Amino acid sequence: MALLRLRPHRMSWVQLAEAVLEHGSAEAAWTALLGGQLFPDEAAEHARDQARTDLQSWHDDGMAFWAINDAEYPARVRDIHQSPPFLFSRGTRLDGDVAVSVVGSRAASERGLEMAQSVAKALSAQGVTIIAGLAAGIDTAAHETALQHGGRTVAVIGTGLGQTYPAANRALQERIARDGLVISQFWPEAPPRQQNFPMRNAVMSGYGHATVVIEAGETSGARIQARLAVEHGRPVILSDLVVTSTQWGRALLDRPNVYVARSTQDVTDMVGELVQRAESLTARLDAISV
Repeated sequence: MALLRLRPHRMSWVQLAEAVLEHGSAEAAWTALLGGQLFPDEAAEHARDQARTDLQSWHDDGMAFWAINDAEYPARVRDIHQSPPFLFSRGTRLDGDVAVSVVGSRAASERGLEMAQSVAKALSAQGVTIIAGLAAGIDTAAHETALQHGGRTVAVIGTGLGQTYPAANRALQERIARDGLVISQFWPEAPPRQQNFPMRNAVMSGYGHATVVIEAGETSGARIQARLAVEHGRPVILSDLVVTSTQWGRALLDRPNVYVARSTQDVTDMVGELVQRAESLTARLDAISV
């Protein structure tokens, strides 16, 4: 964290995350980047002191802090190129949960909302964690439906954990933190900024085994997540609403691991097959490593 506040050599957060992974720990990266100084640097020492104070304050406020090299940091997120150097969380972390993003337009149609609710209910019944971004519309419908039916949901938000966007979802965010998990890659008091949300979409894609896009316009954030998921090698399931109404949806059909669903049953069948395929691959890799 001190590295992030100090940003030696004006390194970006992604570069600092790569440095920590390369050197094996934040302490080793600190030594490699700053250890050649003959005398202690006052700014560097202040950054370290402030980091210790911040960590204690966040812990006291019920927040967990995961650096990219920590065991608690989600391995699937660490695997993507855009993995942030740290994550904040409130709630319960589960190892190895099968998770799928259910995302779409804020200004959703009635059919879109009904489909989001149906998909979230069906996947929750299969024990799948529902990921969404706490946005209005499709995201809210997916979160609320998972909770209503006893399922697990994870909110990956575009603000710090001390903020809520939209404000109308404050109670929902608090309930997810109590019964599921809320994740943020931003400082706790960070407000919503336009550039935050594509970054949030990258983490959502990385955390999940697949992304289901229920309904989205030509400039929707769900479009960004679908493209990122393809880049990450994650399957993308587009509803027929997306394919028939957007040029980007039709263009994405040429990419590998992109599928079209015309019903909730299509989605659950596809997710079930994808999960089985992932579990089979994991079992083979485990057998090879033994």
